[in-house]
Amino acid sequence: MEPIKVGLLGFGTVGSGTFTVLRRNQDEIKRRAGRGIEIARIAVRNPAKATAALGAQAASVALTDDFNAVVDDPSIDIIAEMIGGTGVARDLVLRAIGNGKHVVTANKALLAVHGTEIFEAARANGVMVAFEAAVAGGIPIIKALRESLTANQIQYIAGIINGTTNYILSECATAGSTSRPR
Repeated sequence: MEPIKVGLLGFGTVGSGTFTVLRRNQDEIKRRAGRGIEIARIAVRNPAKATAALGAQAASVALTDDFNAVVDDPSIDIIAEMIGGTGVARDLVLRAIGNGKHVVTANKALLAVHGTEIFEAARANGVMVAFEAAVAGGIPIIKALRESLTANQIQYIAGIINGTTNYILSECATAGSTSRPR
């Protein structure tokens, strides 16, 4: 069976980490999913810098500075948006969805500002937007809420659910703050 072809938008810390994890685990992914994943194209601002970061692996993937070329590539099945922000990321995600591509993003700002528009476009085009990494510090909670806890009427969730919150609370404790978050 032909592998699922992924186009990465961005190759900073998140993009390069995603690339590394997918490459390292490709045999296990194929075993579990019954189909492999291939990162076919990567769009970056600076292809020379990405080529240097990839080293010997650079020959196995097409690098470009044309983000639209990756989003419009008919051979790409999934777009992984790793550029952040809300402007360009929104335009590229909506374009990918319009092209019938599934989207994966960890972009909290994008979902906070344009989530309704993005999810409506995905529904209208019959594609998925996966965003688990953007919620609760990547703790796999969305699937559990959607599938396992569907019958429950959850009113709220409380707790330390991401690294930023944990950092702030740790700093408060270290500084001896007597204020408690509400």
